[in-house]
Amino acid sequence: MTPPNPKTRLKMLVVDDDEAFREAMELEFTDRGYHVIPAPDHRTALGLAAVHQPQLAVIDLKLAGERGLEVLKDLVERLPNIRAVVLTGYGSIATAIEAIKLGARHYLTKPCDIDELEEAFKKSEGDPTISVPDQIPSLAKHEREYIEYVLAASGGNISEAARRLGLHRQSLQRKLRKYPPRR
Repeated sequence: MTPPNPKTRLKMLVVDDDEAFREAMELEFTDRGYHVIPAPDHRTALGLAAVHQPQLAVIDLKLAGERGLEVLKDLVERLPNIRAVVLTGYGSIATAIEAIKLGARHYLTKPCDIDELEEAFKKSEGDPTISVPDQIPSLAKHEREYIEYVLAASGGNISEAARRLGLHRQSLQRKLRKYPPRR
């Protein structure tokens, strides 16, 4: 396989406050021939976008102390032709709708498949054939996912996660033992 011509490579801005995630995205998409521009926050993303004029953007919904939807709004205002996909670790219908209204091509929940993410950039319309789950996820599953999200956002610190959840630390530890992590 011949390397892609640097002049024709698509530029992709990756906005996420998780350094490990940014690096993983950079490795994956660089291997696929994209020129990846990582940014940890809103201000950096806008500065890099002004300099590099990316055609694509992957934006985390929740940045440290910031909202990814604000980044999306500002990017679309400055680069109206940018194709953006919003990623989130804990999605909701309201934020998905708002992301699409603000100009996102798609809205995906983490973890997502790299192929699925790459495909999302190509979408310009909704897909009426998308599968709808037969069963509604249980409340316990939602609770566990939310606990994992808060725990990850707290850097794995159980005491901090318990404080953010409004639980006693021992109560959180019991919940974590009750629902073992997914494999």
